[in-house]
Amino acid sequence: MKQEIFVIGVDFGTDSVRSVLIDTKDGRELSSSVFYYPRWKASLYCNASINQFRQHPADYIEGLEHTIKSCLDYVGTDAAKSVRGISVDTTGSTPIAVDKKGTPLSFLPGFEENPNAMFIIWKDHTSMTEAAEINEHDKKYGNKYLKNVGGIYSSEWFWAKLLHILRVDPSVAGAIESWVEHCDYIPFLLTGGNSSTEIKRSVCAAGHKSLWASEFGGLPPDSYFSVLDPLLSGFTARLFTETYTADKAAGVISDEWALRLGLSTDVIIGIGAFDAHMGAVGGQIEPYQLSKVMGTSTCDMLVAPLIEMQNKQIKGICGQVPGSILPGMLGMEAGQSAFGDTFAWFRNLLEWPLESGAFNLGNFPKVLTDELKAAIHENLIPALSSEAAKISVTEQSELALDWLNGRRSPDANQELKAAISQLNLASDAPAIFRALAESICFGAKQIVDCFISQGVPIKGIIGLGGVAKKSAFTMQLLADILDLPVRIHRSEQTCAIGAAMFSATIVGAYTTVENAMNAMGQGFEHTYYPNPINRALFDSRYLRFKNLASGIEKIK
Repeated sequence: MKQEIFVIGVDFGTDSVRSVLIDTKDGRELSSSVFYYPRWKASLYCNASINQFRQHPADYIEGLEHTIKSCLDYVGTDAAKSVRGISVDTTGSTPIAVDKKGTPLSFLPGFEENPNAMFIIWKDHTSMTEAAEINEHDKKYGNKYLKNVGGIYSSEWFWAKLLHILRVDPSVAGAIESWVEHCDYIPFLLTGGNSSTEIKRSVCAAGHKSLWASEFGGLPPDSYFSVLDPLLSGFTARLFTETYTADKAAGVISDEWALRLGLSTDVIIGIGAFDAHMGAVGGQIEPYQLSKVMGTSTCDMLVAPLIEMQNKQIKGICGQVPGSILPGMLGMEAGQSAFGDTFAWFRNLLEWPLESGAFNLGNFPKVLTDELKAAIHENLIPALSSEAAKISVTEQSELALDWLNGRRSPDANQELKAAISQLNLASDAPAIFRALAESICFGAKQIVDCFISQGVPIKGIIGLGGVAKKSAFTMQLLADILDLPVRIHRSEQTCAIGAAMFSATIVGAYTTVENAMNAMGQGFEHTYYPNPINRALFDSRYLRFKNLASGIEKIK
């Protein structure tokens, strides 16, 4: 009888980490566990007013241990013996400063409460100045080093964040040895690494955020960075040249972590990658099917055979890297800086009277007011969606722009601001909500148009994540505006499942990631088809959206 092979996929999200224990035979989920970051939940080390968002590595490590042990406790000791591999995905670009041993500075004396010694998470935009300088600097090199990241560098990425931290914090600048992405740090931790030079870097993170490319022989030369700012002089020598696809092993689990987790010492740890990239695999991505991971923001993944791309350079996206999603294919990334966050912002706006304490609720018992708040919070978006779906939209209806957290794609610019136009005294909450929903779908259309206009076809959409599964209203609107079918993947945890698929390949359960994806994938639960009756109206409103965007972008 063939021995069972189980693997663990770990998905580090913005608010929490989730682990899933998976049977490689058919992708069946044996157990799962989620851990919400306590320091992040308390808003420690963050300052939203200046777009500063930091996370303490202890949140990640505590969550890693808690969720894996919880998964194993659920299935028992015998099942735990069948675990052969662990792979992880994380948000990104989410780097941190480490010392020579690869230890995050926030674990060292004097840095315990220093936000600049924490992980600088993807949504942190404190380095907008540095990103603008990199974009201007690259013009001196004929836009050579930014061509693989769409021609524009973002404040959400590796080098802009590093330069910002070096500039604003001399204590960190004096102690830092290297700069490490979250997805590279966790495998290093699990394998017991004790030197920053031993950290294996994923091609996913390196190619999309760090300007690594095989044609450059690695990273851009030191002179490129030292001319930009002398603070970066010599830094490339502390980083890396070689990178790895996620179907390769980072090593075996250390004795310490095997003991902590209750696992065998022969468990293989995979190379990490970004959540949306592994999520696209968990969602069974196909060539030219745009895989949209729709959560607080979106990450849009596309794969195409290298030979068919014929060395095309796609401008305006977040990068194109061979092997970053599926080994042997060109992986392309785009995205929107706010998607579900747009709805969350509007809900918070409407809930202000209840949450602010500005209104005296009299003698109502606290338990009743708490229940009222919870009910409103849970039902507000579904109720708004239901009412918004009933609205007969015209060309003159309320119109919004989806830049509440800047613009990621096309043409990254985190300084841009959102807008709502065409308001009048009859504009109510459902009408504004509908305009916001329409705006994120128009933003998605700009990404689709960006690919198509440069010779990359988009044949359909694969919808992944919370918004895709929860908001039928938004998904039908998306299908109508894009004029493309939108298939919703059945899995609730595509990122963690994708990590498990890579792990299954690494441990030898499958020869390729595609084979693992086909055998372990959960398929699709629903398809939204565009309604041709709405085509002319949405084309007209999309033109108005682009005109509004053009006008707002000119405002300095």
